[in-house]
Amino acid sequence: MVKEVKIKNIEEVSEIRFAVNGYDDIFSDFDARPYSEKGLSEDFLSEAKRASSVKEAERLNFIILVPKTKKDLKKEITIKDRLERHFKKHFGLLKNEKSKAIKQGVFFTILGVILMLLATYLFFKFKNESVLASFFTILLEPASWFLFWEGLDHAIFDSRSISDNLLFYKKMSGSNIKFVSI
Repeated sequence: MVKEVKIKNIEEVSEIRFAVNGYDDIFSDFDARPYSEKGLSEDFLSEAKRASSVKEAERLNFIILVPKTKKDLKKEITIKDRLERHFKKHFGLLKNEKSKAIKQGVFFTILGVILMLLATYLFFKFKNESVLASFFTILLEPASWFLFWEGLDHAIFDSRSISDNLLFYKKMSGSNIKFVSI
């Protein structure tokens, strides 16, 4: 008798490997602060984003290959901490930004619908009998459509544009950062 074995909760792990000439390759050339505060290089972040975009795994091993002659364990601990803080900070910021874009979009859309209902009410209630009611109907119609479509734009497209960076920072904030000698 053969038992069927089901494996549950296995996390898929992928690797991203970056070879650097030295630790300075990770950081901005113009930032003179120590590694614990230094800004990350745009090239480094761009390449990390590109490399992570093809990885579908839940967890990433982010391996930074450093020449043996330049390896410094003390610096690596500081840099690892700096990278983790950067990724977690930006993940939180983008998560809040996406949430804000969706909330603002939903608010605008609902406000647009309310103004449409008000314009419809004025139109049918007064049937062009009042100049003031006609004026407000004419004023409310484009305002309601603008708010409605602008709200949908925020909720759908603005939040979607944030999603790419959010996914990158989510992957990286949960990644296991390692330094390996080459």
